[in-house]
Amino acid sequence: MENIMKTITLPRLGIVGLMMATPAFAYAATEPALTIAQETFFNQLASHCGKAFAGKVVSTDSADAAFRDKALVMHVRECSDTELKIPFHVGDDHSRTWVITKTAQGLRLKHDHRHQDGTEDKVTMYGGDTASVGSSQKQSFPIDQASIDNFMQNGLAQSVTNVWHMEVTPSTFSYLLTRENRHFQVDFDLSQPQPLPPAPWGHE
Repeated sequence: MENIMKTITLPRLGIVGLMMATPAFAYAATEPALTIAQETFFNQLASHCGKAFAGKVVSTDSADAAFRDKALVMHVRECSDTELKIPFHVGDDHSRTWVITKTAQGLRLKHDHRHQDGTEDKVTMYGGDTASVGSSQKQSFPIDQASIDNFMQNGLAQSVTNVWHMEVTPSTFSYLLTRENRHFQVDFDLSQPQPLPPAPWGHE
């Protein structure tokens, strides 16, 4: 530190002298890495890449009745080092894909909704970023401002306090939506891979 301070106070050294005196760590990448918990969570999901699993609704809200009567299948379909795309099939409805992305701050969850012709639904790519480190088994995604704006524009004011959650263990993956007076949860059995479903709409 003493040498650095002396270099800075010598005007004839100029820019070159300052650069030589600057600690090497100042040039390291400024983007923080994921926490160990977030990285482990992401990798656990990625380990199922290429496989599909059946699920069932375990919450009891009356709003979820339609889901209970349909075959529910998640498919860990597209995987890279930074992003996972997981279609969520509800019977013959192939409109939903969960998109989990690594960011400089943590993990981001978005919901890609498409029509059967592949065009985007007017309510799509909503979700949020992790606000805490979470754990290797659970990550939570409070709604972001862009999603709030989209919901308000489309008459979904009841959804502007949404928080989405994902939980993973060696045997189960759970997707949850919570807000005041609302709890939706579907659990998928990771121990029994299923036949692969069709491609989600817009991702053929």
